[in-house]
Amino acid sequence: MTTTASGWLELAVECDNEAVEPVSELFARYGYNEGVVVEEPFTQDPDGDNMALDGSRPVTVRTFLAAADTTAATLDEIRRALWYLGRMRHVGELTITERAEEDWANAWKAHYYTHRIGERVTVRPPWHESEPEPDQVMVVLDPGMAFGTGLHPSTRLCVLALEQELRPDTRVLDVGTGSGILAIAAAKLGAAAIDAVDIEPVAVRATRDNAERNEVGDRIRVELGSVGPDAPFTGTYDLVLANIIARILIDLAPGLVNAVAPGGTLVLSGIIGMREPAVRRAFDERGLVFDRQLQIEDWLVMIYRRPADDPLTSRSDDR
Repeated sequence: MTTTASGWLELAVECDNEAVEPVSELFARYGYNEGVVVEEPFTQDPDGDNMALDGSRPVTVRTFLAAADTTAATLDEIRRALWYLGRMRHVGELTITERAEEDWANAWKAHYYTHRIGERVTVRPPWHESEPEPDQVMVVLDPGMAFGTGLHPSTRLCVLALEQELRPDTRVLDVGTGSGILAIAAAKLGAAAIDAVDIEPVAVRATRDNAERNEVGDRIRVELGSVGPDAPFTGTYDLVLANIIARILIDLAPGLVNAVAPGGTLVLSGIIGMREPAVRRAFDERGLVFDRQLQIEDWLVMIYRRPADDPLTSRSDDR
């Protein structure tokens, strides 16, 4: 193999579990800063839930070498050592891939562009310039390490429901805010006040940064946490948004339902079609009235309402 003068060489090999440790030790001797990546195979539901290791498939071990410092003799040494290890346990063929020098953390930005995600809401990254059309609201969003660019069907469905349900002076709770995309869209669509929560500190920081970027920080409060007994915000809301996954929605059902004011609306998203019956059972039995659902591909958003005369909760306007 002919190496490039700059950049990196990615070395990868598949092996069984018993060979992972000796292969990792070998790669660490040659890899940049002794760095080794071990990728264990796993199974996962289509909505990202129920991840489990799959012991029936091989493990992939990777390391990176600076191309300018790597000779053909070095690569031959690694191949030879892997051959000997393979005499004792299963070790697959070494693959070597040239990788260009680049900022890995920012490489994805070339593929994140301005896009409409609802009837009125358009999202653009801060590194692109674009003006909204007269009937549109523009959300300027840098998700950073937090979930939520608006491209996923679950987010698009939640935005569509938000556009349909938001009324003047609406108080909104955004549960699992991620990048803050829903909270910011609610503010720009005219919500009076928005509270947002997430259990990840990186999401709280991203939402605060994006709210300031969009000049709506004065209307959005963001705190670490969720709904339920230890919730950072109390009281009830006209509109509660929860774009998570089905299992978490079910776990949070008591807190989510209690957060909806009489006459208020609950929007549940992040639900793949196969999880619909379980989500329906969890929320139908808690006194809310199912209104309708929207669908994109295999993903659903469910919209529930609390009757205006429901005595279970009382409206609190304390902020």
